[in-house]
Amino acid sequence: MAINYTWDVKTVDVKTIDGNEDTVFNVHWILKGEDDANTNSEGNPQTASVYSTQILDTSDLSNFTAFKDLTNDQITGWVESALGEDKVTELKANISNQISGLVTPTHETKIIGE
Repeated sequence: MAINYTWDVKTVDVKTIDGNEDTVFNVHWILKGEDDANTNSEGNPQTASVYSTQILDTSDLSNFTAFKDLTNDQITGWVESALGEDKVTELKANISNQISGLVTPTHETKIIGE
C-alpha cells in the first residue's frame, strides 16, 4: 500500500509576541492519507485523516516570518518538529490502519431493529 500523506495547516491562531504581529502560536492541522492503489466504490482513492492542534514554541523569534509570507510547507515543518518524528510516524500508521480497514473490513456496523 503506497499512501501519499499531505498536511493541511492553513488554520492558525495568532497574536502579537515581542512586537511581532500575527505570530503563529497554535496550528489546527489535518494529516490526510490517500491510497491511489485502492479505490472506493466511486473509483476514488481510499482516504483517511487525523486532525488536532499543535501549540508552537515561540520563545525564539529571531527567524520570524511575516504572516503574509508563510507557506503550508513551512508551517508543516514547524508542526512535524513540534510533534516529533515518533508521533508523526504514529499518526501515519493510524491513517494506514484506517485505510486498510476500508480496503479489507474486519467488521461491520449494524443497527438493531432495522
